[in-house]
Amino acid sequence: MDANIALQRFGLGPRFDLTTSDATQIANDPRAAVKAQLGAETALLPAAGLPSSAEALVAVFEQQQAKKALREQRSQATTASSPNTISNTPNAPIAGENVQGMHVQRDIFLDEAQARFAKAFADKAGLVERLVWFWSNHFAVSATKALPVRATAGAFEREAIRPHVLGRFADMLKAVEQHPAMLAFLDNRDSIGPNSKAGQRRQKGLNENLAREIMELHTLGVSGGYTQTDVTNLARVITGWTFPGLNNPNAEPGKFVFNPNAHEPGSFRVLGKAYIENGQAQGEAVLHDLALHPSTAKDLALKFARHFVSDVPPSSLVDKLTRNFLATGGDLKSFTETLLSSDEAWDTSRKKLRSPQVFLVAASRALNLPIEKPQPLLGALSALGQPLWQPPGPNGFGDKEGDWASPEGLKLRLSYAGLMAAQSKISANPRDAAVLLLGSSASQDTTQAIARAESRQQGFALLLMSPEFQRC
Repeated sequence: MDANIALQRFGLGPRFDLTTSDATQIANDPRAAVKAQLGAETALLPAAGLPSSAEALVAVFEQQQAKKALREQRSQATTASSPNTISNTPNAPIAGENVQGMHVQRDIFLDEAQARFAKAFADKAGLVERLVWFWSNHFAVSATKALPVRATAGAFEREAIRPHVLGRFADMLKAVEQHPAMLAFLDNRDSIGPNSKAGQRRQKGLNENLAREIMELHTLGVSGGYTQTDVTNLARVITGWTFPGLNNPNAEPGKFVFNPNAHEPGSFRVLGKAYIENGQAQGEAVLHDLALHPSTAKDLALKFARHFVSDVPPSSLVDKLTRNFLATGGDLKSFTETLLSSDEAWDTSRKKLRSPQVFLVAASRALNLPIEKPQPLLGALSALGQPLWQPPGPNGFGDKEGDWASPEGLKLRLSYAGLMAAQSKISANPRDAAVLLLGSSASQDTTQAIARAESRQQGFALLLMSPEFQRC
């Protein structure tokens, strides 16, 4: 049973081609086999052909300039061909009408999605990918916000999340809050200190969105003991955190920059501690302290245990994770190892419903359906309520059964299970496949239902919809 938990609860399920040696290794010592995946390099996604966030933003900015120029040309052409204007070529094509790259953000998004899906399909067990997905959802951005976020959502995950999932939480927090995707998503790019040079000149002020979500969602939690004054003061100390567009002579477009002219001057107190005016370092000092705060440790421990183990995780497990986080200064590899070493994480019954993302990728791995193009999987995720990098809000997608177990949602799962079963590329029959994919966890009812299936397709569909496959 532990071998199945190792793959289902902590990973993306067994691959169709799991070798005998791999299966034996997992069966002999599931906990050690899972921990062996925790190499820092396993989190990284090769960026060959994928643009950095800065490169993606430059492409978007250039696209916007091209569209603006095209609109102006069309306006001029309309004026030139009006009844009061003589024109010898009223139907002449407008220069730039076929401007290339008008959907650059869409193409970047699809390339990023394909790279992500391909890695998830190919991973030996998928534990580190699950960690990436957890932290990416914790620090959620939505590609529906604006073109800059859509173009950089994938780069955000590659640049701010992946390098730190087995590092220190404080480093991830800093990388996240200074990434252009987050600065655009939560409007800090437009936040200006009222008493700064730019604020006095432009009569603009604070935007508290990022500061509020840093405290409520990213660190302390909604009951973390902060006040509205703390939110406002954090918003003040991170003014000037932005990224420039094109034609800025003082900064490289699309990259994080600290703009002192937009930074609110002065010292400010956050959670009772005074932070002196020190430019960019002032905000970084606050983030560092928030990353190590006891409320942050407790909130992250609860979310982590809930995600991997149970909607209502054992309090003893949450306590272990909290203590580890505080003792190690937020070392996320040690944090994960604590989860994997805890009896509660293995002994708790498998009642947690897989999210649509985990279910679809696990099914692809199980039935040997390589993800060759991202569009079908993207469409399925949207239909099932978990569109890639498009959560309903900054709090990310829900992580409890009630978020996914609606009658309509389960009906759609059944439809996709049938579609995938029809495309299965494994040679084994459904009964033999169940032995490999479900192991000793398969109940007698599930085994009999698959054996009695009227067709190969129905047998695989029943396997995918079985409680042992749907729940982790």
